[in-house]
Amino acid sequence: MAEKKFKTEVADLLQLIIHSLYSNKEIFLRELVSNASDAIDKLRYLSLTDEKYKDEGGEGRIDITYTESVPRTLTIKDNGLGMDEKELEEDLGTIASSGTRKFLEALKEGDKKDSNLIGQFGVGFYSAFMVADKIEVVSRKAGKEKAYKWTSDGKSTYSIEESERDGHGTTITLHLNEEGVMYANRYEIERLVRKYSDHVAYPIYLEYDKVNYDYEHKDENGEPTKKSEHRIDKINSSSALWRRPKSEIKDEEYKEFYKNNYYDSEDPLFYIHTKAEGAVEYTTLFYIPSKAPFDMYYADYTPGVKLYVKRVYITDDDKTLLPTYLRFVRGVIDSEDLPLNVSREILQENRIMAQIRNGSVKKLLSEFKKMSEQNPELYTKFIAQYNRPLKEGLYSDYANRDALMELVRFHSSSVDGYVSLSEYKERMKEGQKAIYYITGGKEETLKSSPLVASYKEKGYEVLIMDDEIDEIVVTQLYEYKELPFKAINTSGALDEEKSDEEKKKEEDKKPLLEKIKKALDGKVKDVVFSTRLGQDTPACVIMDENDPSVRMQRMLKSMGGDAPEAKPILEVNAESDLVKRIEKSDEDELVGRLSRVLLGNAMLQEGLMPEDPVGFSKDLSSLL
Repeated sequence: MAEKKFKTEVADLLQLIIHSLYSNKEIFLRELVSNASDAIDKLRYLSLTDEKYKDEGGEGRIDITYTESVPRTLTIKDNGLGMDEKELEEDLGTIASSGTRKFLEALKEGDKKDSNLIGQFGVGFYSAFMVADKIEVVSRKAGKEKAYKWTSDGKSTYSIEESERDGHGTTITLHLNEEGVMYANRYEIERLVRKYSDHVAYPIYLEYDKVNYDYEHKDENGEPTKKSEHRIDKINSSSALWRRPKSEIKDEEYKEFYKNNYYDSEDPLFYIHTKAEGAVEYTTLFYIPSKAPFDMYYADYTPGVKLYVKRVYITDDDKTLLPTYLRFVRGVIDSEDLPLNVSREILQENRIMAQIRNGSVKKLLSEFKKMSEQNPELYTKFIAQYNRPLKEGLYSDYANRDALMELVRFHSSSVDGYVSLSEYKERMKEGQKAIYYITGGKEETLKSSPLVASYKEKGYEVLIMDDEIDEIVVTQLYEYKELPFKAINTSGALDEEKSDEEKKKEEDKKPLLEKIKKALDGKVKDVVFSTRLGQDTPACVIMDENDPSVRMQRMLKSMGGDAPEAKPILEVNAESDLVKRIEKSDEDELVGRLSRVLLGNAMLQEGLMPEDPVGFSKDLSSLL
């Protein structure tokens, strides 16, 4: 029996778990029971879909035993798929390095007391070392003759050797340390199972010796005689919560099911339980976490929905069960109509699965809408976490775009907080022909833009689209209830508002505009006359309607994209003192310096850095 060393990361991880998470040590039993349930799920699925395992099925069960005498032990046994020698090595001797790194980083960032991290990062088995100074794992894979034993003290080494086991499955024996002896107790085990694992789909049995006292018969010391009775009791409900009628389920049961199955210490924001009947029958139980999942913006995010067919577990790792923008949803889909041998490849093309997916999306969006109308305070909390993914849906889910447009929220020049497109439309000025918005920076910067100020003076509300994704999404919206979207920081946003007098004045100022454009020497696409800027604002920068914004260009470049080079348009206020000075001057050098400061200042007002900040600083210093 050769000893093997843990990989460095695993050794570090074990020490962190053992020394940093003691306050949450009871979750070890939840993790081991969950692993046992998963192993039975896998075998049950294979017995229905793979000829090799068709005779290996049967009724799944989990058994827990303990010894109260020294040395105290706790044993968790299942009749699931089991592991062979190689799998023991891979599953218990190493951990996926990316998951381990993220776990270690999260602990180092100060979340040492957050037991939810254990479940999130797939390192649940190792939590048992919080209560044990030695662990033995005896496992025999279904369809194999040999069993193997994995042993470790959780420090730096482990060993694997041949062993014996009746039937397939896994038996984990914990040699309890001082912190763990309290769990060699019937009442403590029952408490933890009911708290964390009551809704595991398989029966959990506790084997123990119960002592009965006979008070009518005394021993030689006058004490009641004792009689020991060996018992095996089922200690969980083992019912699939989502299959029970809603009327029979308490709110607290819904919340406990969520917390125990999705490793969240907080209650969900809300949940949606639906039974669909008709051409396709299925049940869904969806939860919205109160806080966005930590990996919501990771490319390799973990999907949160499990698929069952007639209560048989199929997968929890399929990103096609719901569209990507609903990746924050947790829960269960249980179909009555899908074939049990459905594969992940077939799932993506299956007509029934497509109907379930479409129905689930429509139900979720309709419930979000109902919440926005009936519980605005709760919806505000929801939007604070999930506004951005919903905006992704505007870009990617054309079929549900109308519903999503009612759900997304934006900041506004008129009110604090978020506003809906519906609210904006209700407040529109009479005769207004478009929904005005501005993109390109932080909310505070955009709200203080001279362009926004000019629109407010004219009585127009402007949507402040300060999220990076807004610039991508808004180009796909086109209109809302026959009202086009129009960016105020692009050319021609208020052309229809110009009077004949303003148009004549613009014609008169063409020599001035050409003078500034020439002085800027290719730094701008054009110089145009403004009818909307106040006296204190000499100029602003806008973009051609057909060009990406400066911010978008920079974002694409930072992502390694091939962004087109598009120059801004300088919109000038001919009534400002600075522009009048340019108009009167015949000195080319002074006109150039004043024009460059005019452009640089306009860029800064929009939260953008001048193209040549050092040159801008020198021009400004010389003028001062």
